[in-house]
Amino acid sequence: MKRIYETLLREYLDMFPCVALIGPRQSGKTTLLHTLPNDWSYFDLESSSDYSVIADDPDLFLRLNSDKVAIDEAQILPALFTALRVAIDADRTTKGRFIITGSSSPSLLRSISESLAGRIGIIEISPFMWAEVNERTVSTLVNSIVDGPKDPQSVIDALAPGARSLEDAFGIRDIRDVFDYWFRGGYPEPWLENNRRFSERWADQYVTTYLQRDVARLFPGLNQERFRIFLQMLGGSSGQVINYANIARAIGVSQPTARDYFEIAHGTFIWRRIPAYSKNTTKRIVKHPKGYMRDSGLLHFLLRIQDIPSLQAHPQAGASWEGMVIEEIIRQLNSLGVSFDYYYYRTAAGAEVDLILDGAFGTIPVEIKSGQNVGLRDLKSIRNFIKEQECPYGVVINNDTKPRLYDDRLLGIPFAFL
Repeated sequence: MKRIYETLLREYLDMFPCVALIGPRQSGKTTLLHTLPNDWSYFDLESSSDYSVIADDPDLFLRLNSDKVAIDEAQILPALFTALRVAIDADRTTKGRFIITGSSSPSLLRSISESLAGRIGIIEISPFMWAEVNERTVSTLVNSIVDGPKDPQSVIDALAPGARSLEDAFGIRDIRDVFDYWFRGGYPEPWLENNRRFSERWADQYVTTYLQRDVARLFPGLNQERFRIFLQMLGGSSGQVINYANIARAIGVSQPTARDYFEIAHGTFIWRRIPAYSKNTTKRIVKHPKGYMRDSGLLHFLLRIQDIPSLQAHPQAGASWEGMVIEEIIRQLNSLGVSFDYYYYRTAAGAEVDLILDGAFGTIPVEIKSGQNVGLRDLKSIRNFIKEQECPYGVVINNDTKPRLYDDRLLGIPFAFL
């Protein structure tokens, strides 16, 4: 499948001497490298022969290979980053010389910030987006958010000119396509194999590899058995405000250790931490972070959900849907190279907005519903937030059959249109 990130990669190669592709293992970073022209050289640091060639003398390697060099899994060799800085500084005017990839954010981003600040463009690669599975570009909704405040009706009109239904807009036969993506998640290999037995075995092996290779290598002193239990608990914690004390008691570790576990999960792209929104608000708010498993398919594997009917009946269905929609929006914005922050909002009185996007485009609240019919009573919190924060408009993502206006500053968009 063609990745939306290809456009951003080409743009960054024209802007920076080095580009970093970071993201979870098996999300498609290496495959994206192989879309580069044939004059690029490719080295994989997980290959013992390639590792030896570079690790013996990184400075000499980069003098001999000074242009159009792609190095996979760069975090394995920390000495590479200092050598890259020296090589880049020897010729700062030439762009698009190096690409590095990494599957483990903590060590990679630390090395980048210490050695390559100002010399590198960073692209976070995710598993397949809904837009990519349907062979589309980034949605008109996300482009509208990036472009800045608009009249909500003009956003709806731009989504699918002349269309009055999903069938008109994209040829989608029914809602089952959406639910299939929700259930399966976005990791490329299960999609390309398209075999349920393979997907189950793949997810099991992915979790095992994540624990035994990535986490063990990055954090050699970590109690793997405790962290395995923690990983199982993440499924039940997805979509919840995090109480570190409760998690610590449940797995038998200290509260600081539980916090460290969440940091590891976030930094290795398994979990997404969503901070609380506290700007310009006079109300008493909940300040603890919220979080989600980043991939719904991996979440459903951890929860032992076997099929779509079981998913619909599961107590975590609402939180799973919410997390999947949040990921789609964040992934699409990331694929455009947009600078933004994201939050959730909850008051002590129980008012809540699922996602707050904050950037140069303004503050856009997003409410997420899994149903088709959404009444105004269900939207009291987001409507109050729009008024209090003077937002240009707000968005409700649902499973309706067409876009619609709930009022003059609140539009509803079916997930299928993303």
